[in-house]
Amino acid sequence: MSTATADIHEVPAESRVHYLNARYGIKSWLLTLDHKRIGLLYLGTITFMFLIGGIAATLMRLNLIEPQGALVEPETYNKLFSTHGIVMVFFFLVPSIPATLGNFLIPLMIGARDVAFPKLNLMSWYIFVTGCCCMLYAVMTGGVDTGWTFYTPYSSTYAHTSVLLAALGIFIAGFSSILTGLNFIVTIHKMRAPGMTWFRLPLFIWSMYATSMIFVLGTPVIAVTLLLLGLERILHVGIFDPALGGDPLLFQHLFWFYSHPAVYIMILPGMGVVSELIPAFSRKRIFGYSFVAFSSLAIAVISFVVWGHHMFVTGQSVYAGLVFSVLSFLVAIPSAIKVFNWTATLYKGSISYQAPMLYALGFIGLFTMGGLTGLFLASLATDVHLNGTYFIVAHFHYIMVGGAVMAYLGGIHYWWPKITGRLYPDLWARFSALVIFVGFNLTFFPQFVLGYLGMPRRYAMYPAEFQSLNVLSSAGASVLAVGYVIPLVYLIWSLKYGPPAGPNPWKAKGLEWTIQSPPPTENFEETPIVTEEAYNYPTVGGVSV
Repeated sequence: MSTATADIHEVPAESRVHYLNARYGIKSWLLTLDHKRIGLLYLGTITFMFLIGGIAATLMRLNLIEPQGALVEPETYNKLFSTHGIVMVFFFLVPSIPATLGNFLIPLMIGARDVAFPKLNLMSWYIFVTGCCCMLYAVMTGGVDTGWTFYTPYSSTYAHTSVLLAALGIFIAGFSSILTGLNFIVTIHKMRAPGMTWFRLPLFIWSMYATSMIFVLGTPVIAVTLLLLGLERILHVGIFDPALGGDPLLFQHLFWFYSHPAVYIMILPGMGVVSELIPAFSRKRIFGYSFVAFSSLAIAVISFVVWGHHMFVTGQSVYAGLVFSVLSFLVAIPSAIKVFNWTATLYKGSISYQAPMLYALGFIGLFTMGGLTGLFLASLATDVHLNGTYFIVAHFHYIMVGGAVMAYLGGIHYWWPKITGRLYPDLWARFSALVIFVGFNLTFFPQFVLGYLGMPRRYAMYPAEFQSLNVLSSAGASVLAVGYVIPLVYLIWSLKYGPPAGPNPWKAKGLEWTIQSPPPTENFEETPIVTEEAYNYPTVGGVSV
């Protein structure tokens, strides 16, 4: 880690160019061991991948304006939804909060000077970039048409697209997740400041700890699965293809054993962000701290035993389906605990409706909608009808986009003054939060109706009676796109023109708010000593003040 701390004005004039290049030049960023800079490198990378996935989604919605397809051929449409799904899931949603906010904040929030393994942290970013490059090269050399699930035997034997390159990109990026999770676990265990006991940890740290467990335990499974897919595709070894003596359902078992926990890789960090925003903007201690903390661990554990609810229509045993159905209902309980405790925290709070809080409230509403519709898919009877329809698309996006992305944007807006030392225009930020909320519901709520009526997903064409709802969905997507562009503009604007933020513009609790903005290279001049619980906001007679 760089130890340069001298002010630029203290450096002799003839040495200032060399000083600036050493501390602020491109090389200093590419070789940095500072966890904060690495978090910002991830931020730039995944923002670019989000744009790629968003372009693919835009083209899909434009094509679905007309029943016979308005823009592209069905083969191209297959590549568009595959690219959208793969990029958004593996290269945006999975790393979004852990790699960016997690990297930036974990040492600050626990009173450490850096993560446990700084060099490993930088290497994980280079590994992730390598995986991104493989995926982008796959898109440029024919694309992928298997969907983000890579179902065999089509993906392992019959697809004539760049399946291997895309799978290689995911395989490589998976090592970045494993190394990041390992780094976070060791950091949280071994580098907490004196007095920072487990039950004084911010709830964001609890969520990142649970997420890191899934990273380390679950990601090797998808890596091995994709490796087997590649071996069958290259060597024609009978693993998944029945024509070669393989079992295609084996792939689904392996894939969903990772991919359902991966849903919580995407949503648990968002829950941690919301657990920070709700107390800060209601000026109140979190209700039921220990329940919220342990519910994160419960979600991580139970998520590994519910993969079979993705396979109700594959012919698996009815008794196995019954067990997976019960377990799927069970995993909803710790999520419901969080929503209840957030709501109870808001009760009698001194609520301030600034932009981060609007994103947090949007998260609660959209995630609750996604969770409730998930109960229909956990039930054997209704899942048979809804499986493979647009109901699945709507449910997944209410959880992932309505939940994870809303929380991600809420976290970015909350900690942006700490990251940059600058404030953004709050009126524009509130407006963008409302536009995103409205645009999201216009886009995806009609898809619940389409799915209930039986419209299958992943089709480039559809019966004419579904056109009005598809046009409404596409119009909502245009509103949603505008909502995403607005923050990009004013956040970049704020880097130069935003007023100075000061150390703690929100008057929030937490060690990260006790130091200057942006934080110095070494975070803390002296190791802090923690003497109070998290979220120690004052109250009088049970009412926040």
